[in-house]
Amino acid sequence: MKIGFIGQGYIGKNYADDFENRGYDVVRYALEEPYNGNKEKIKDCDIVFVAVPTPTTPKGFDSSIIEDALTLVGEGKIAVIKSTILPGTTKDLQEKHKDILLLCSPEFLSEATAAHDAASPFSNIVGIPEGSHKYKEAADKVHSVLAEAPFVLTCSSVEAEIIKYTHNGSGYTQIMFFNIMYDLANKLGGDWEQIEKAVKADPMICNRYASPVHKTGRGAGGHCFIKDIAALRELYGETIPEDNKGFEVLESMEEKNKKLLKDSDKDLDLLEGVYGKDI
Repeated sequence: MKIGFIGQGYIGKNYADDFENRGYDVVRYALEEPYNGNKEKIKDCDIVFVAVPTPTTPKGFDSSIIEDALTLVGEGKIAVIKSTILPGTTKDLQEKHKDILLLCSPEFLSEATAAHDAASPFSNIVGIPEGSHKYKEAADKVHSVLAEAPFVLTCSSVEAEIIKYTHNGSGYTQIMFFNIMYDLANKLGGDWEQIEKAVKADPMICNRYASPVHKTGRGAGGHCFIKDIAALRELYGETIPEDNKGFEVLESMEEKNKKLLKDSDKDLDLLEGVYGKDI
């Protein structure tokens, strides 16, 4: 079986590396050398994983790079979106690209441990745009080639897309709360190192983000958190306009995060890319 990858950023590259390490015939295509010569080879791949940027800009969520990538997939082949996409995107894109079978499979790679995460996933989730036999069969085929994981799920594409935003949104929320408690501790003369020890010893608290100062800065930075929460807030406001309080929760977290990032000079270029120069 021939496996294709469109996009060779840290997500696409580490997944492609894992497939090669497990003996699969892998074709990598990206705009950069040395992969840019493989464009025509993608159409011959049985399964194509798409891991390209899905930026959020001041104009909103942008899936245009994915749409361009899908035109390279061969007729009747399976395409699997690994990029983070707004709920409903897989269904919408399948309607536009009816000559392929389009699924989504969210990734959970951390930049610092991406190679390990790709080879040893904690879950494999495959979302299908409809529950027909052909999509279930395609999902089984995708599951069969993924690295083994302790949790495996086939669900609707909307559910899979929401799972990804729940994953990122949960981390973002934890970062905001720990930063709030960090400021409170400092104001009241508390030593956060002592508090952090207790937090990390508490089995009921998810403590991955319990250190508010990270990489010399504060706040939820990196290539995912900033853009994904901005896109989620916009989608929530459009989908459930009557829930002003829910929208305000997301908006307030964004404003808190902007301040943390700006005050510590962290990822200002990424912040500007999402919100514009007037941040």
